[in-house]
Amino acid sequence: MTAGTQETPRDWVPVEHRWFGLDRRTFPAGLTSLAIALVLIYGLPALNAAIPWHNQIKAGQVLELGDGATAVPPVDWQLESGSLTGGSATSLQVKLASGGATIELTGTSYDGTATAFLDQVDRSDSDAPGVSGRRGTLTTGGGLVGVVESRTSTGGDGIDAAFKMATGTPEAVEAAPALLVRVRTAPGQFEQYQDEVAALLRSITPGPAR
Repeated sequence: MTAGTQETPRDWVPVEHRWFGLDRRTFPAGLTSLAIALVLIYGLPALNAAIPWHNQIKAGQVLELGDGATAVPPVDWQLESGSLTGGSATSLQVKLASGGATIELTGTSYDGTATAFLDQVDRSDSDAPGVSGRRGTLTTGGGLVGVVESRTSTGGDGIDAAFKMATGTPEAVEAAPALLVRVRTAPGQFEQYQDEVAALLRSITPGPAR
């Protein structure tokens, strides 16, 4: 360093680039970051709220449950996965949602009764927090006899319902595919959905071959 001169600090900002003590050259990048943050915080939730559901269930629509089996979903619920009759069902996995409530219908192969099938579901859920309530039976309009069990946990309330998708002799019923209907709502909210859930369960109908 030459005598009589001072070394310029590395973080020194020329006067022409200062604004209230800040480096104006950093403004574009800072404003861009701020804009992105505001969009993530406020813009996307607002956009999601403004976009209408495109798979909202309309009156008269029917769910395809495979092999000709069907069920009537609650009107105005959102079909998040699965197919309506007339569509192309690739798997028996249906999910409906409304507010904080969901209904999932899952089909699988199972040799045995509906009660034994629900026992197996309970065993597979043994590590999940929750309390199983009393069981009851429900007969659908199509003649299927299901087993229904209430469920309660800190995360919400609901029911599990198990069906064998056939009517007729005990041997035919036990050899038929099984259907699990799982309903979950926010804590204390099941009652406001129970009529819609009951109507869906009673609407489950086996295919003509069953």
